[in-house]
Amino acid sequence: MVATPSPSQAEVILVGCGCPLRGMGWYHAVQMLGNECPSAKLCHIVEPWFLGPGATGPGGSEFAEFKSKAEADHQVGFYKSLADVPPVADGVKRLALISGRTMDNPRLLGESIAAGCTVIYLEKPGAPTVKELEVMKSEAADANVKICMGYNKNVCKYVRNAREFAAANEGSHVTFVSNNTYENNASSLGECFERNAEGMLKNMAIHELALLASFYDVTVDNIESVVVDKDFSSMQTLPGPSGKEFTDFDKVKFTIKTKTGKAVSVQADRCGGDTSFAMVSDADGKEMFRHCMPDEEDEANVSVLEAKYPGAMPYFFSQDPDYITVKERVAKMCVTGEEALDIATIDIAIAALSVGEYLTPLMQKELSGTVASQ
Repeated sequence: MVATPSPSQAEVILVGCGCPLRGMGWYHAVQMLGNECPSAKLCHIVEPWFLGPGATGPGGSEFAEFKSKAEADHQVGFYKSLADVPPVADGVKRLALISGRTMDNPRLLGESIAAGCTVIYLEKPGAPTVKELEVMKSEAADANVKICMGYNKNVCKYVRNAREFAAANEGSHVTFVSNNTYENNASSLGECFERNAEGMLKNMAIHELALLASFYDVTVDNIESVVVDKDFSSMQTLPGPSGKEFTDFDKVKFTIKTKTGKAVSVQADRCGGDTSFAMVSDADGKEMFRHCMPDEEDEANVSVLEAKYPGAMPYFFSQDPDYITVKERVAKMCVTGEEALDIATIDIAIAALSVGEYLTPLMQKELSGTVASQ
């Protein structure tokens, strides 16, 4: 017997679980199975790779162990495709949480609609291109299906606190800083560039572009100016593991001013460390406020989660409360129809990816005289 939701819960299909301790889908699953999202009942998991050709490869045995436990303890059904999931029962609100490869999302959205889902949660950036996102938006609208995006920084404490501080201090300026922990060498960055071949502004920094689209009216049509900090920013051409060369930014900093009178800055550094933050400065550029992620409260939670899931990806833990918040708000919207506060829509995803596509060649041109190769 497969798990069923209560009347106050959405029936969740997780599409793309991935490898335990490594896959974002797996972490979504353990949060829901741990009842951390009260409005979400995980009933079905669709995992084509580990239930197919990946079953005997790396991670296959770990997935099989997770599957057995989820079936025995939580009655979760496992399937190779969305077409294999049982039809939705009368009166049940079904939600698809798609956490697979970005390139597969356009197809999976259509399959989720066919499976009876009324709300679809897409991980960022949603699709490889703006054109595909626009087609997906139209397809969902025609089926009266809502799309929510997993841009969890929209609900982050550090973002909210910085926005509130800036709103209370006229003339102040917000800078969103995103850091990652790659080693600052050709091997580490080359692997990163190849694995994230869409580029920094459509991958690592897309969360910040979604913040700009959500809260600062930043769209391609509304951009008045872009000022690139050439002293900070860096672009390199490096060979990936395949031997093919990739050109991308290893760090960027820029300020956008809009035609509607807003200004905001973004800084992203692939080798900047494990702390991201939002900073508010005064009109002279002097720092007035900073809130980091993780903060002390977050770090206490991280320690608990590290002990609970040893060996899991570190970023799962620092962003754990935000993943819960986004899923809970989306699931509650699925059940009740109420607005999911601060959750990014497909329109925000389109705006963010459009800005990423607009900024990339602009910044490449600005930094073309400084590109390094190793």
